[in-house]
Amino acid sequence: MTNKFSNKVVVVTGGSSGIGLAAAKAFSAEGASVFITGRRQETLDAAIKQIGGKVTAVQGDMSKLADIDRLYDAIQQKHAQIDVLFANAGGGEMVPLGAISEEHYQSTFDTNVKGVLFTVQKALPLLKDGASIILTSSTTSISGTPAFSVYSATKAAVRNFARNWMLDLKDRHIRVNAISPGVTDTAGLDELFGGGDQAQGTRDYLAGLIPAGRVGQPDEIAKAVLFLASDDASFINGIELFVDGGQAQI
Repeated sequence: MTNKFSNKVVVVTGGSSGIGLAAAKAFSAEGASVFITGRRQETLDAAIKQIGGKVTAVQGDMSKLADIDRLYDAIQQKHAQIDVLFANAGGGEMVPLGAISEEHYQSTFDTNVKGVLFTVQKALPLLKDGASIILTSSTTSISGTPAFSVYSATKAAVRNFARNWMLDLKDRHIRVNAISPGVTDTAGLDELFGGGDQAQGTRDYLAGLIPAGRVGQPDEIAKAVLFLASDDASFINGIELFVDGGQAQI
């Protein structure tokens, strides 16, 4: 490892599993002091053991403003500034048009849009000038998926946050980019597809549609996140970086 993020403070929301966990591990391995969030304490405890290094877990639901405040209070007790914010917490369920409930709509937008908005806004007093913000969007931001319209709409909103916020923050030289994973092999994906053989069948079908011929791995997404967060991406701002094996390009 290069210790590229030595003496840096990195926040990863939704960092107890999947892509967030992979990113937190990668940042920690590069010397960062990492703060992760997650809704379940037992999952956070397991994540801390996997991540190692200088990691702190703060239990919270990023759709709740009081929980976001607790996160930044915890950071402020140890550090004066944040260098990297990976606003990654999110999720969704497959519900076709005709069956969408108000609860489904509200919970998905609260987590994926409201949560990202206030995670970033409430971080502003702590974010260092020249910091990097990465938002988790999705290939669904530009492509249609049956029964996934509400989730897809939230990810299109997240992508557009990056376009606008880089302008709001230009005087502080804070870069804002969106990472858009394709089908990625996580526990959340398995749950979304119904688990077991059903999930494996769906995964195999989708792999056949990807030019790379397979689904992605969380650590592959994490490597792209670290690139966007690093000085190597110092002239990259407002983009949507697809990490999807080429699927969004066909």
